[in-house]
Order: sequence, then structure tokens, then C-alpha cells
Amino acid sequence: MAMNSLTDAVVLSKIYVIRGRKVMLDADLAELYEVKTQALNQQVRRNPSRFPSDFMFELTREEFDELKAGPGAASWGGRRKLPLAFTEHGVLMLSSVLRSEK
Repeated sequence: MAMNSLTDAVVLSKIYVIRGRKVMLDADLAELYEVKTQALNQQVRRNPSRFPSDFMFELTREEFDELKAGPGAASWGGRRKLPLAFTEHGVLMLSSVLRSEK
């Protein structure tokens, strides 16, 4: 099923370059998959062998602060933990562990 241009634009706006890699953050992916961020991160923790460091990593405080200070940064809410960043392979792996129709 092809994505429409609006969806393409939304997805593209949620891709960041961190550590020289194109990634998407856990909260953005949770929104796209229509699950809670907590549920997404719980599935990642339950399946650690599916998410090696080239699929996913946790942002440092400095990386997160820089991201929040960037141009066009949206409201990041009151996160207690640093976000997880997923590479393209990590995003694909998420689809196999999440219980979502998306």
C-alpha cells in the first residue's frame, strides 16, 4: 500500500540525522504505529536481540538537548527517559514486534 504525499511529508519531517545516521525517535514511531511510546519501548526491551546498536540507540542528554533546541522543534513534553533512536532497519524490526495494524 503506497503512502500518500501528506503521509510522506509527515514521515520525512520526523527523520533526524544523529551520529551521522538517519533515525526516527521512539515517540514519533509510536505515533505513526498508533501505540503508546511506553508500549513500543517495552517491546524493544523484551526483544533485545532484535535491536543491535546498528538498529537502535539511546540518545545522550546532549544530543537530546541539541535536538530540542533545533529550528522548528516541536513541543517535546515531559520525558523522564532519553529517547531511543531507530535506524531504517530498526524501524522495520519494530513492525515485527509491535501489535499494531499500521
